[in-house]
Amino acid sequence: MTEPENDPIDQLPQEELCTEPEVTSADASEKELLEGLQQQVTYFRDKYLRGLADSENLRKRLQKERQELLQYAVKGVIIDFLSPIDHLENALKFADQASDEVKHWAVGFQMILGQFKEAITNNGAVPFTSVGTPFDPHFHEAVEMIVTEEYAPGIVVEESLCGYKMGDKVIRPARVKVAKAPEIVEEAPETNE
Repeated sequence: MTEPENDPIDQLPQEELCTEPEVTSADASEKELLEGLQQQVTYFRDKYLRGLADSENLRKRLQKERQELLQYAVKGVIIDFLSPIDHLENALKFADQASDEVKHWAVGFQMILGQFKEAITNNGAVPFTSVGTPFDPHFHEAVEMIVTEEYAPGIVVEESLCGYKMGDKVIRPARVKVAKAPEIVEEAPETNE
């Protein structure tokens, strides 16, 4: 076998050796159609996912709004009850100075007052304390400025009317008296004439 073997591939003309099939116009149009369909699938998948996300966001927002609506639905009724509760508290402050018969009545009214306060608390309204805290216009309504050295300026000294809030929202600001620094009066220098 000294003679080189004749390989059948070597005998083929070069044009037939091309391993890639020829692309015909039908193949090209099918390829373009496939690419177009893939683009449409991508487009509609993206659109579907966005719609799904929007739907989920809407559901969450509506659920949150519904919870807030339910939480604050009783707000108006609670606010209406706060004033009579305040009047009852003020009246009971003077019961100790009255006759024994009035004191017995006061005990009953104190129990009723406790039930009103419990009902308000059970519906989400809670009182907040103000004395000793810095004045905050979101929580307090200043009714008077008091000159004092006992408290720093801007600190609530006294509470005239208790404030209430539901969750993070103030439903009635507290009426307070706020500390004010004493005015420093400069004395005029004495002149000897």
